[in-house]
Amino acid sequence: MDFDVIVLGAGIVGVSAALHLQDRGRRVALVDRRGPGEETSYGNAGLIERSSVVPYGFPRDFGTLLRYARNRSTDLYWDYRALPSYATWLARFWWESSPQRHAAAARDMLPLIERSVAEHDALVARAGATALVRASGWLQAYHSGPRFEREAARAQRTAREHGLSVTVLDATALRAREPSLAPGFAGALHWLDPKTVANPGALVARYAQLFAREGGTLVTGDATTLRRESDAWIVDTAQGSLAAREAVLALGPWSDTVFEPLGYRIPLRAKRGYHMHYRPERGTLCAPVVDSELGYAIAPMEQGVRLTTGVEIARRGTPPTGVQLARVEAVAKPIFGLGERVDPAPWLGMRPCTPDMRPVIGPAPRHAGLWFAFGHNHHGLTLGPVTGRLLAEMMTGTPTFTDPHPWRAERFG
Repeated sequence: MDFDVIVLGAGIVGVSAALHLQDRGRRVALVDRRGPGEETSYGNAGLIERSSVVPYGFPRDFGTLLRYARNRSTDLYWDYRALPSYATWLARFWWESSPQRHAAAARDMLPLIERSVAEHDALVARAGATALVRASGWLQAYHSGPRFEREAARAQRTAREHGLSVTVLDATALRAREPSLAPGFAGALHWLDPKTVANPGALVARYAQLFAREGGTLVTGDATTLRRESDAWIVDTAQGSLAAREAVLALGPWSDTVFEPLGYRIPLRAKRGYHMHYRPERGTLCAPVVDSELGYAIAPMEQGVRLTTGVEIARRGTPPTGVQLARVEAVAKPIFGLGERVDPAPWLGMRPCTPDMRPVIGPAPRHAGLWFAFGHNHHGLTLGPVTGRLLAEMMTGTPTFTDPHPWRAERFG
């Protein structure tokens, strides 16, 4: 065998898995068609989301559903050509978002969320990446006064229940906290426990450099060539075919290109999203701001002020539409003082999502030596290191820090 483990995918999940396996004595090759952190891990809002103890569910109130059906909102845009391929998935997502099932998903995800910041902190220190991570928390902002008051009360209950810190800022306090904001928000909730990343792609690259510095092997290769031969997993790379006794599938939204040919029917779909960087006209934010009513985020980044959009439902190969970005720009520019665009074109990325709001972490049921680590919904950056730890514990037969049962692949049949 060339290696003990081949990890397919050099995003935050794959890099983290490779590091944790290497820490436990495994010889690891990390394989991707591009450089570390250059796909989905590159384009997010940079939140290590310790406070997201409730997963993003499918709205079940009639008003929101009617707004989505009109297809004119800022937080969701759907391409009618994609609906047939998403229909079953969306129906399952709606079903899983009932209050009882949604609460169960939140309970299952809590052990991962609770350790998210601590696991990042450990890797950040080892990788020498402290300059990229800020302890600023993030702001959850509301335009509507009554809704802000309701959400503030709910947030304080959540904070007490889960040991989190949140500060309620009315409009005046918000403007004092973020002087660059124009009027427009009734208030915001400042979640203090999460951390933020000034360049998510660079952070993943720094973790990958740590992996290589400590003896790991980074290889350019085609994950779709993965195959089983005798007792080995083989993949074709720029350095020739590599063999290992075990393989980890951590390809995010492209994981289906490997597991479907192997006979697995896991309901993984990609929610598309865009970002663009801007030059600030009135100064830079101290912390990221999420417009909770219109469904976009504004975050200070090394490249400029990053605007990230909500969800676009479209088939994977569909060219970028730019619809959401255009809608959000009209709202966000005057409030946040966004100047001219910095990037030559909007960035398009895909969030790998399962309908039950839980990732798939653990062994492939019908293939010895194959392991899954994908489907982290909107929290791949948050959950990458803690997923890597859990997977490495499972693969090396050491006690796991939590019961991995909720994330087993078998739950989908």
